[in-house]
Amino acid sequence: MLGALKTTRIYAVLVAASVGLMLAGCGQDIPRELSATELEQLENRVRDRWDLKMAHDWEGLYDFSTPTFRRTFPKAMYVRKFSYMVNWELTGIEVRNYDADAAVASVAVRVMSEPVKHTSEASKALGALPHTFDERWIFDEGEWWHSANL
Repeated sequence: MLGALKTTRIYAVLVAASVGLMLAGCGQDIPRELSATELEQLENRVRDRWDLKMAHDWEGLYDFSTPTFRRTFPKAMYVRKFSYMVNWELTGIEVRNYDADAAVASVAVRVMSEPVKHTSEASKALGALPHTFDERWIFDEGEWWHSANL
């Protein structure tokens, strides 16, 4: 009985130590707070992604999706969900929040959007309209990735 208790305690200590090491290892590359450099890296990733979106480069846009998303959804399926019927102009990027525990940043992307082909005189008269996209960016594998889930 005493031998079994001792073995159970040793097992519990080993499990606790292993979990602690795993958690410590997982958090090493996740910034606790965003430095000016890390903030600039995130903003550059957002800008680079929107440059591709404005160019209607859907295949390039796919490469900004999280590794998990890309393992799950093939590129051919992804590119079919977009339309060439809207043009955008990036006007601003604002990192609104960063959750270090989840390694997720909330980013507001401001654009002017306009239909490629106006369907009415009213649409033509309105021209480009401002719009804000609320995006979620995840820090994983040492890089910022756009999350398709909001």
